[in-house]
Amino acid sequence: MNWHPLTTTDQLNEVIEESKTSPVIIFKHSTSCSISATAKSRFERQWDGAGLDNVKTYYLDLLRYRPVSNEIAEVLQVRHESPQLLLIQDGMCTYDASHLGISIDALKKNVTA
Repeated sequence: MNWHPLTTTDQLNEVIEESKTSPVIIFKHSTSCSISATAKSRFERQWDGAGLDNVKTYYLDLLRYRPVSNEIAEVLQVRHESPQLLLIQDGMCTYDASHLGISIDALKKNVTA
């Protein structure tokens, strides 16, 4: 799994534009939360062989880049949670999950492309 760091609101705009040609996910992670660490680790273990090679993965460190998280909530009109997985397609959030509800199987069912 190859995470791409998401660190600026300008980059968020680029990610949203990118989602218009291929699906992207954003994983919002709190580095001080054990539930977030568990959800991230479980997701990473399930990623290989999941058949989602066409989905680009972005990682947001919530503690370091809180303004980016706030912008995500506003622009994509999703309630902030941590940890949180967002699937962005055609410039919109088409699926979001949080905590231990984050699952590769559910993500796969929602990816169109």
